[in-house]
This record gives sequence, C-alpha cells and structure tokens, in this order.
Amino acid sequence: MSYQDILYDSADGIATITLNRPDRLNAWTRMMEQEVRQAVTEAGSDDGVKVVLLTGAGRGFCAGADMDLLSAVDPDSGQEPPKTAPYEATELPDFQTQYSYFPATPKPIVCAINGPCAGLGLVMALYCDVRIAGSDAVFTTAFSRRGLIAEHGISWMLPRLVGHAHALDLLLTARKIDAAEAGRMGLVNQVVPQEELAEAVKAYVDELATMVSPRSVQVMKRQVYGAQFQTLAQAVADANVEMVESFKSEDFKEGVAHYLEKRAPNFSGR
Repeated sequence: MSYQDILYDSADGIATITLNRPDRLNAWTRMMEQEVRQAVTEAGSDDGVKVVLLTGAGRGFCAGADMDLLSAVDPDSGQEPPKTAPYEATELPDFQTQYSYFPATPKPIVCAINGPCAGLGLVMALYCDVRIAGSDAVFTTAFSRRGLIAEHGISWMLPRLVGHAHALDLLLTARKIDAAEAGRMGLVNQVVPQEELAEAVKAYVDELATMVSPRSVQVMKRQVYGAQFQTLAQAVADANVEMVESFKSEDFKEGVAHYLEKRAPNFSGR
C-alpha cells in the first residue's frame, strides 16, 4: 500500500512507521491518523513482523495536531469525533477507540522520540509499549495552552506511567520538559545521546525481533494491559491458564533447546 503522510518499511522482522511531514515537525493530520492505523494493522497481521518501530522524520517526532486542522474546527457544527471500527474485536473495548488501539496490537510497539513530542504526538507515544528518547527530545501536553482538555485517554494513560502528581503537573501547566526530566519521571524508558539514538533503537528492536519468543511477547503484552482491569486473583488465574498453554507451544521447546545447545534461538511464534 502507498502512503502520503507516513513511510512504511518492513525488513528483518521490524516494521518501521515514520511520520513523514518533516517541514511541519510531523504535525498530525486526518490522513496521518488513517495511515498510521492502516500501517499498524498491516504490521500486526504480517507473520514476518516481530516488532513495530514508530518514529518521526527530520528533527521532530510529532508537534501535535496540525494547526490548520485545529483552526478549521467549527464548535457549532455539532459534529462528534470520527468513529472507527474496532481494531481487534477479541480485545478489550478500552483499546478499540480512535487512538487507543496500540495496546490491542499483537506486536510490541517501540517509539523512537527524536525531537519535539507534543499534544496528540505525546498521546500516540504514550500508547506505545516502550519509549526511547534522544537527548534533544522535548515534551509537552500542550492542551491547556490551546484551551483544550486532556484528550484521547491521556488522563488514563499518563498517571499510570508517571503517577498522579506528575500527570497533573504536566497536564495543568502544559510546560515543556526535556528528555532528562522525562526519563526521571518515567515518561520514557531510556534517554540516549541524540547522536546515538538510531543505533540504540536499532539494537533494541533487533533484540526483540530475534532473541525472544513472538508468542510469549504477544501473550505478555495482553496480560500486562489486561491486568489493569483485573484483581490480583484474576491475573494469577489467567497466568496459570497461559502457563499451561505455553508448555504446549513450539516456542517453549525452542526456548529450552537453544539454551541447552548454546545457540541463537529460532522461534516460530507458535
């Protein structure tokens, strides 16, 4: 499929989605929204893809919604936000909304934040499973400085990553924070020198693509997101069921075999 506002590439088990409006710091458009969803769907259904990498072209990740899009909003139109079909009907309804479908994707999604990450761009980064930032990255929720509110579920996701106090600080003030502060509060998993970002991210996604069981990753991702709606007893019960199933899998046999034989793994994902 051809894309207009993103780039899509798949090689060596890694699907790379690049927001591609560098002249506008990859500001978000309706077209980009549709294309990112299509690309994630494509990667999720491709057995050759083990991990998805989301990043931005040029010197920014995503500066938020394109201002032309915001300025065209008609508050008196009575229009509701666009509705989308469920991403994956077997997954939790919470992860079926306009932007919250990343957790329903069976592949891990790693976000490489190479520059400004604001507003809707920050929302998309938060829905990724792992975030790695270059030292030049800058973050802001932006919403309160545009007369807006905590959009698209960020009021649910942000406190779970950084805690209640940090979330309120970032939302109420919309102040800009640098990568170092984002790392300290847990907004990102890693901060690396800007010039080493591409190499560090490549090493991380390569390891996910080659060294771990795709079946294990898919189940664990579902467990972690699902556990946020469960009691401890329910999470334990689900884990007990999944453990029995994992013992029957080809990847379990391969996981033991490659360790005993002291060789690189060759997981099938089954």
